[in-house]
Amino acid sequence: MDIKLVNIGFGNIVAVNRIVAIVGPESAPIKRVIQEAREKGTLIDATYGRRTRAVIVADSGHVILSAVQPETVANRLSSKEINEEA
Repeated sequence: MDIKLVNIGFGNIVAVNRIVAIVGPESAPIKRVIQEAREKGTLIDATYGRRTRAVIVADSGHVILSAVQPETVANRLSSKEINEEA
């Protein structure tokens, strides 16, 4: 089984097959998801102190914060780089 990875900013990489959703952090329900993950210890902050622009939800229940726009992460997911490795 080949593991495909995507850069979520600042050299941080996530396994593509574990991603469930990539959303913006603005809405109240997403803010609650972030707070609940923080309380449970399943929050991964990959923003390096910058503003959160994307929230990535993994199938393991982990919530990953990224300083890169959701559209940018999605474009990286669908880029030729990842598709050529398949």
